[in-house]
Amino acid sequence: MSIPHFSDQDKTFMAMAIELAKKGRYTTAPNPNVGCVIAANNIVVGEGFHFKAGEPHAEVHALAMAETKAINATCYVTLEPCSHFGRTPPCAIALTKAGVKRVVIAMVDPNPKVAGRGIAILEEAGIRVEVGLLEEQAKVLNPGFIKRMKTKTARVTVKMAASLDGKTALKNGESQWITGSKARIDVQGYRALQSALLTGSGTVLSDDPSLNVRFSELIQAADFKNEIDESQLRQPIRIILDSHNKLTLQEKLFTLPGKVILVSLTPRDDIDRLTCIAEVEQIICKDDNHGRINLNALLIQLNQYEINDIWVEAGAKLAGEFFNQQLVDQFILYQAPKLMGDQARNLVNLPNYSNMHEVVQLTLKDVTLIGDDIRIISNRD
Repeated sequence: MSIPHFSDQDKTFMAMAIELAKKGRYTTAPNPNVGCVIAANNIVVGEGFHFKAGEPHAEVHALAMAETKAINATCYVTLEPCSHFGRTPPCAIALTKAGVKRVVIAMVDPNPKVAGRGIAILEEAGIRVEVGLLEEQAKVLNPGFIKRMKTKTARVTVKMAASLDGKTALKNGESQWITGSKARIDVQGYRALQSALLTGSGTVLSDDPSLNVRFSELIQAADFKNEIDESQLRQPIRIILDSHNKLTLQEKLFTLPGKVILVSLTPRDDIDRLTCIAEVEQIICKDDNHGRINLNALLIQLNQYEINDIWVEAGAKLAGEFFNQQLVDQFILYQAPKLMGDQARNLVNLPNYSNMHEVVQLTLKDVTLIGDDIRIISNRD
């Protein structure tokens, strides 16, 4: 692999590939978002992105567009070309057969099945390979996929809504609506990016949520650019933590299509007899020695479903457990310009810390005004 020396033109073409990759963000999971541009004599002759698992990868689409113009051309791709036979043939081999002269890669694939093997195939074929152009921007495309490949657990985002005094509901439980309609539309945009939505049975029993993506609201989201139509929308898996099997299975979310995973400590005997639109599966998880689901064990167990990103919408107790066990990668808080009083319900239940070094420390990443509300994004570094 040669020492990278990237021109302004290289940066322009890779930036184009990154924008192409974003077009698959609502459909590619569990695969990563990948974009590809092929240029000959500084002119784009082919481009493509990965739309859906099982369908052609970005490089294949770009090569199909370029045809013979790919010979001696440069390929710009946001993620190392795959080297293994999965649902589709290896892209690294496709590039060698097409006769490209140079391949510029934003980042090495964290998937252990690839991780440098694609680069090796290209170099063995005499292709010049350069890695690292706009790498940080490429990583932003696939934070959940990268984490799952490295840790075998999904990236966890906790989303909550609160008043300025940090309250999520009145003392009697009333909470609709703390935030305005624009904030709720913004949430649909985030939900559509997720592999799974997670909540607890308490939230389901009290609010009876659909826990899905509402396409009519998604298309109003600021970041939505008409990439897909409603038939192409991938509904996230709905994960419900129901430790002691309190759900009746008559709740609204079971009347909607899509996969529902019930997580419990003990089996329930009515799953096989359940007749509903949803595809329902129960998994049994070990407890945390306090009669609750062991969240660490659960995240490991959920890896069998190839879940990249989990969006948690839960009450103060469950959200607090995710924070307390240091399982939160990102925290998104929508804060409304309201004051709800000292008797209203708190945002997150956490231990009574006695020293400042014990408190949960997050890194502020973004503060944006969404309608009349504030969206605060913080990450755990």
